[in-house]
Amino acid sequence: MKDDEILKTAKKVFQDEINELQQIAQNLGSEFSKAVRLLHEIKGKVVVSGIGKSAHIATKMVATFNSTGTNSQFLHAAEAIHGDLGLLNQEDAVICLSKSGNSQEIKDLAPILKKNAACMIAITGNADSDLAKFSDVVLNINISKEAEPNNLAPTSSTTAQLVMGDALAVVLMEMNRFSSDDFAKFHPGGTLGRRLLWSVEDVMDTYQRPWVDTNSPVFEVIDSISSGKNGITVVMENGKVIGVITDGDLRRMMQKHKDIRGLLAKDILTPNPKMIYKDEKAVDAFHKLRDYDIGQLVVLDRENRYFGILDLHVLMRHGIED
Repeated sequence: MKDDEILKTAKKVFQDEINELQQIAQNLGSEFSKAVRLLHEIKGKVVVSGIGKSAHIATKMVATFNSTGTNSQFLHAAEAIHGDLGLLNQEDAVICLSKSGNSQEIKDLAPILKKNAACMIAITGNADSDLAKFSDVVLNINISKEAEPNNLAPTSSTTAQLVMGDALAVVLMEMNRFSSDDFAKFHPGGTLGRRLLWSVEDVMDTYQRPWVDTNSPVFEVIDSISSGKNGITVVMENGKVIGVITDGDLRRMMQKHKDIRGLLAKDILTPNPKMIYKDEKAVDAFHKLRDYDIGQLVVLDRENRYFGILDLHVLMRHGIED
């Protein structure tokens, strides 16, 4: 195939599936609302079941439910009647996925699922199927054709299942007032979790606390800056932070003074440095650094005691940035 033929076929797949999704979306009605309310009101978990390609979609649906605040578990349709049905109880809701709704495994399983759960929701392309007959709610994902020439391989149909599951999850998420902070709690190791959960103290090197007194001579200032990693030291007076001196300040001082031996920290410092508390969110520190176009923040504890230096590159290294 030539490149233009490859792209033409690929674009047709996209468009065929989009067309099917648009038709299903237009047909959404009271059955969808009923399904959402059933899922929202149950006391137990949401069990999602399927076989074949539908089983793969079911596992993704479970993952989406769990990460958005709806407790969910996968049940393989073929394994259910061989012991795995034990994970289901009378307080659970079942979502069963099947394009035809009439495969033998689904026909055998549907009445058992119905009997052992609080309710059952079918996601199927056949509203007259055996699965549909045993379900409390039927979400019809009937498509006119699959997105491949032979109309055999599950393509549009599995995409429709996937999007229907996403729609359920997102509506439930809104009904449960599931916020970005809640989402981050379920993803503490991911970028979003780091951005929303990690504090300044979580990301900074607490052993790096360079400082000098206001009357420290310039050579002590140089030693203090050199002892740290960030090219900066804090100037203290009576236990309070009154300024900072950076390596840039030192360079400017040397350009200005031929003899630096008599200079003290108070002669060089930049007063009123930008500061942040150690228990504030790391992402807020990033925003402050960006807004003021600076490279470091002085970190304090809630008693306004000097705690350390937070460097912009540390935040970026942890993926805490916009």
